[in-house]
Amino acid sequence: MTIYALSSGKGRAGVAVIRLSGTRAGEVLLKLAGKSRLPVPREAKLTWFRDPESGVRLDHGLFLYFNAPHSFTGEDVVEFHIHGGRAVVAGFLEALSRFDGVRPAEPGEFTRRAFDNGKMDLTATEGLADLLNAETEAQRRQALRQMDGQLGKLYDGWRREIISAMAYLEADIDFADEEIPEDVTGRVRPIISALHVKISEHLDDGHKGERIRDGLQVVILGEPNIGKSSLMNYLSRRDVAIVSDIEGTTRDVLEVHLDILGFPVTIVDTAGLRESGDKIEAEGIRRARERAEQSDIRIVMADARYWPEAGETIADLINRDSIILLNKTDLVQDRQRLESLIRDKSENLYPVSLNSGEGLEAFMQGLKREVEKRMDLAEAPSLTRTRHRKALRDSLDHLDRFLNNPSGELELLAEDLRLAARALGRITGAVDVEDILDVVFSEFCIGK
Repeated sequence: MTIYALSSGKGRAGVAVIRLSGTRAGEVLLKLAGKSRLPVPREAKLTWFRDPESGVRLDHGLFLYFNAPHSFTGEDVVEFHIHGGRAVVAGFLEALSRFDGVRPAEPGEFTRRAFDNGKMDLTATEGLADLLNAETEAQRRQALRQMDGQLGKLYDGWRREIISAMAYLEADIDFADEEIPEDVTGRVRPIISALHVKISEHLDDGHKGERIRDGLQVVILGEPNIGKSSLMNYLSRRDVAIVSDIEGTTRDVLEVHLDILGFPVTIVDTAGLRESGDKIEAEGIRRARERAEQSDIRIVMADARYWPEAGETIADLINRDSIILLNKTDLVQDRQRLESLIRDKSENLYPVSLNSGEGLEAFMQGLKREVEKRMDLAEAPSLTRTRHRKALRDSLDHLDRFLNNPSGELELLAEDLRLAARALGRITGAVDVEDILDVVFSEFCIGK
């Protein structure tokens, strides 16, 4: 079956791209363009397109033909570059719908065909999905590396190492009467031990890849009326949260997505933390503490007028991932005490005034350093999905069992390696992964 879809964005535009893929793509092109033979592949041509039934002009535009298997999907592919007006696109799609054996594509179906035809592995298709959804520079760079196959090559290389080691054991089992090198297990064990170290180090990455893909969570915490909503508005450069002198104004969790140094960051404003008999406010406080537990960075706010005594009331909120923000320095009457506080402050403590702007530049530089420290894009490909992490842990468990098997039974050792290789194969799609394909490709839009 040949599929088609609008591959460019919906709505009015200067140019729209409609893509076809399948055995009838070339035939559809000839009829719409009024040509008698297929053009030279990958060479753009300008022509009038006409409805093959009525002969009415559809538009004046470009077409490109990509012959199988030298295309994105591995099938014959045609792209029509036409004007992006709604009526033009609708008329073109209507004409395509009347061809026999041609139907609209499902979300992700073009990429699914590319995967099925061996044009990319499963990690590369996930990288493409991430690229389409990328909003920051770091997300773009990480997605391009994964789409380029770097992550898949890493995992496939490890899988091949296991299979190669497994071959020694299988040979000893199947050809016990032949001349096989002695102490096969002793030869294989160092290979598996070294691989165990590589996978363990890869897993111990601080979840940087997932943070870049999903965004760093920065949660603002503190007592009511300490300036959390003002800070939220300052960071987002717009009025996201209501600022009021009335305590308990923020009762739910508010989020805003920012780009800090090219990294995706979600800033979360929470309800003021205090004892409350109001059920709605109490629920907001419960959610605030829950988000604090899930956060990557905590910005814990306190009143500069009462520091360090005020630190006792927020001590349970402060951990190694906390930035302490002492607000309302403009209200501190003892300036000598304030200057001493600034001079003697710890690395992650920042006296500021959200009212006057004092100290905010230093705080922003500190926040950027903390974000960069947690999100720095490593040279080696990074883990980007929970399913990768689970499969790697499964593989590592089987390698553990191999290395710690006291019986030395070759059949059991070979089975452990087989299961370890299979777990790695699930990441790239080298083994049967039908149960997860629908989930992976459902992330794509129609036309990709």
